[in-house]
Amino acid sequence: MLIPALQISDSESVGLEDGIEQSAYLTESKMNESKPGDSQNLACVFCRKNDDCPNKYGEKKTKEKWNLTVHYYCLLMSSGIWQRGKEEEGVYGFLIEDIRKEVNRASKLKCCVCKKNGASIGCVAPRCKRSYHFPCGLQRECIFQFTGNFASFCWDHRPVQIITSNNYRESLPCTICLEFIEPIPSYNILRSPCCKNAWFHRDCLQVQAINAGVFFFRCTICNNSDIFQKEMLRMGIHIPEKDASWELEENAYQELLQHYEHCDVRRCRCKEGRDYNAPDSKWEIKRCHCCGSSGTHLACSSLRSWEQNWECLECRGIIYNSGEFQKAKKHVLPNSNNVGITDCLLEESSPKLPRQSPGSQSKDLLRQGSKFRRNVSTLLIELGFQIKKTKRLYINKANIWNSALDAFRNRNFNPSYAIEVAYVIENDNFGSEHPGSKQEFLSLLMQHLENSSLFEGSLSKNLSLNSQALKENLYYEAGKMLAISLVHGGPSPGFFSKTLFNCLVYGPENTQPILDDVSDFDVAQIIIRINTATTVADLKSIINECYNYLELIGCLRLITTLSDKYMLVKDILGYHVIQRVHTPFESFKQGLKTLGVLEKIQAYPEAFCSILCHKPESLSAKILSELFTVHTLPDVKALGFWNSYLQAVE
Repeated sequence: MLIPALQISDSESVGLEDGIEQSAYLTESKMNESKPGDSQNLACVFCRKNDDCPNKYGEKKTKEKWNLTVHYYCLLMSSGIWQRGKEEEGVYGFLIEDIRKEVNRASKLKCCVCKKNGASIGCVAPRCKRSYHFPCGLQRECIFQFTGNFASFCWDHRPVQIITSNNYRESLPCTICLEFIEPIPSYNILRSPCCKNAWFHRDCLQVQAINAGVFFFRCTICNNSDIFQKEMLRMGIHIPEKDASWELEENAYQELLQHYEHCDVRRCRCKEGRDYNAPDSKWEIKRCHCCGSSGTHLACSSLRSWEQNWECLECRGIIYNSGEFQKAKKHVLPNSNNVGITDCLLEESSPKLPRQSPGSQSKDLLRQGSKFRRNVSTLLIELGFQIKKTKRLYINKANIWNSALDAFRNRNFNPSYAIEVAYVIENDNFGSEHPGSKQEFLSLLMQHLENSSLFEGSLSKNLSLNSQALKENLYYEAGKMLAISLVHGGPSPGFFSKTLFNCLVYGPENTQPILDDVSDFDVAQIIIRINTATTVADLKSIINECYNYLELIGCLRLITTLSDKYMLVKDILGYHVIQRVHTPFESFKQGLKTLGVLEKIQAYPEAFCSILCHKPESLSAKILSELFTVHTLPDVKALGFWNSYLQAVE
């Protein structure tokens, strides 16, 4: 019996082909899942490639328990998936059920490059409907931004570097591989945003970023990290949040842990020889406290105790012949800190020193390592070495803020001038002036700043958003005043929140605000309601009530499970505390760079946290009495009189 042929229209034919391909895609994914044996040969469920190339596709991860293999970048850049779990859950925090849903969604989308289904990544440009696999996107020179919302741009809408004028007539070397390239910005050729003559291959930059990590990836010419990393992220360079590869090598600096035990003085008096070391005796070996690579017996250098500092001849020559030491000798340090000028300089190390090989530069490494033992008083004293000749400021005590603004904005004022204060009275026809106290002036100024509209919060304060202050550049002036107060011996602010401090030290992108940072009552109530929602229905109801606000700040998100509320709260906190005040923060940060204060804070965060985030403890009779050891004579009631006096003063 003859069976008539089935008639199919053109449109039905296309739909049938898509259906067959979608079915084939899902079948292949399931076949992939059924072979968990060799992870090298298993294909990624998104791009269907079994390549294991971390530099191009990210780490290839196989979860045998769920028969699942993915490339990290394919998973990270997929448009319809969110990281809803903790880092250790699922695959890098992406839940297994979400990955399967995304694979199913992608199976219905055709790649505009290879024409196969499974295109999980879409261009974010408005009205652009291109979808593609991650490897196909690389092939067609798409750009994937590994920051923010992890946006992807097709070849027509990708960001580009715009050079206003090209004065380069000849080829220039890539500053990483040193091969010559044409200095014209393109997908494969990138220019440094901070150095006009620094050009790179994209592949060279990507390999360096993976090896250096976020803490050491910076411009190879000027060592800038903030501006450089921001531009490279925009242009699609992935900068992993990890330590540098050379820091992770096992026993990489093992030789630095070996103690030097040899007497190097010209005439060693020890009968047992130069290598003899007897702890807790005069034949104990003391190492040079600058380099640690030279030593002496205590007796050979007439050292009375092990605590006494000793420098080798080489280090002593460097210290006493340096121009910096000659300049520092003019300053007298307070005795209360028991820190001599030479001690400060011997312990000083620049936080911007490049990392050197452990074998050839042991002295520099050991000297640099001592920076973690610094205390804040020593750091402020060293900053004070910049202070030069004296400048008199005329201050109206009744209007301390405007007087300070006028004085600091005066073109003849230099922050490195020593400050001398004279109080004047407004509208005084006689022009009389009265001697003032610098300490009192800076204290009044810090009190005004703490209570000003530039900051918000009760005890621990964050920056506020004040458009008038922005217009008048007051955030910059506030940062400048804080820096001047610290360097010139004034009071520390003590009112920074931990969030503001962490933003200054580690960057806003690495800081997570908390509810206590929100001073706006209405916003705090919204966050509390979202956080305490017990069902998905309650959560959606709250979101509907706050729809206009959430839409305005760009925090609307699809709610599928109750755990989505945590990401929503995180988004709201991030916007209200950090993103909303981005411009004031950058201006304030620039002001804090005055006299190198911000750089010191970033180099020694633990030391500065104690004075920026905490008020100094009030001096009491108990604290003062503990500073002294009282020696009494028989039949003399000195201790009683001393304690009574302290109580009376308190």
